[in-house]
Amino acid sequence: MDLVVRRFDVFLVALDPTVGHEIKKTRPALVISPDEMNEHLSTIIVAPMTTKGRPYPTRIPSRFQGRQGQVVLDQIRTIDRTRLVRKLGRLTPSTQREVLSALGEIFAK
Repeated sequence: MDLVVRRFDVFLVALDPTVGHEIKKTRPALVISPDEMNEHLSTIIVAPMTTKGRPYPTRIPSRFQGRQGQVVLDQIRTIDRTRLVRKLGRLTPSTQREVLSALGEIFAK
C-alpha cells in the first residue's frame, strides 16, 4: 500500500533512536517537504511538534487537535517513510503560511 504524503500533513512519527538534544519519542510531526519530493522519494522532511518548549523565532505556535503547541523548525529531520505511524490531520492554512515564511527566513540568510 502506497501512503499518500502531502506537505502540511501531520503524522505521528517514530523519531527514536536519537542522539544528544534531538527531539525524542513518537510524536506528531509536520511534513514540510514539497509534494514533488514526497511523490518520488522514500524519504520525507519533517518538523517535529511539541506542546512544551520555549518560544523561539524558529518555533511556530500552532493549535492542532485542540492542543496548543509549536512546530519546531530548529529540529528539522529527513526520515524514511517507515517512521510514519499514522496520519493525524493537517495544519490550518494560516499556520501553513507562518511555517513557510519562517522557513524562508531560516534558509535565506
